[in-house]
Amino acid sequence: MIIKTNTIKFATKGDFDIVDVTSRLQAAVCASGVSDGMVNVFAPGATGAVTAIECESGLLEDFRDFFEKIIPTLGEYKHNLSHAARNGHSHVRASLIGPDMTIPVRKGQVFLGVWQRIVFIDTDSCPRERELMVTVMGGGGKNG
Repeated sequence: MIIKTNTIKFATKGDFDIVDVTSRLQAAVCASGVSDGMVNVFAPGATGAVTAIECESGLLEDFRDFFEKIIPTLGEYKHNLSHAARNGHSHVRASLIGPDMTIPVRKGQVFLGVWQRIVFIDTDSCPRERELMVTVMGGGGKNG
C-alpha cells in the first residue's frame, strides 16, 4: 500500500471565498503513484471547510446566500463577546460544512461526478494564507 502526504497552499479573499482545488488535488493523486484507493483532503483551522459542489456561478451565489440566511454575518454570537475578530459566524459555518472529505481514486484519477468539483471555503471575514493536507492511500499500478 502506498501512503503519500502533500499540501496545497493558496491565498483566499475571506468572506466565504470559494476556491476550486480539484485540479491541484488531482495533481497530488498523480504524483503519489496511487492507481486505486482514496484521497483525503483536510483543512486545518476553525474557519475553513471542504466540500463538493458544481462550480457554476449561480449555484455558488445560492450557496453563499443560503449560509447568510441561516448563519448571518451580523448575527449575535457569544464568541464575538470575547474575540475582537467578531467572526462567530465563520466558526459556525465552517463547522456545519466540515473540514475534510475523502474521495475515491480509480485508475489514478479522483473519482467525481461530471459536474462535481472539490472546493475549499474560507468562511472567515478576512483574507488568509491557507493550506490543505492531502493524503493519498492505495495501490499503485499492477503491483500495488
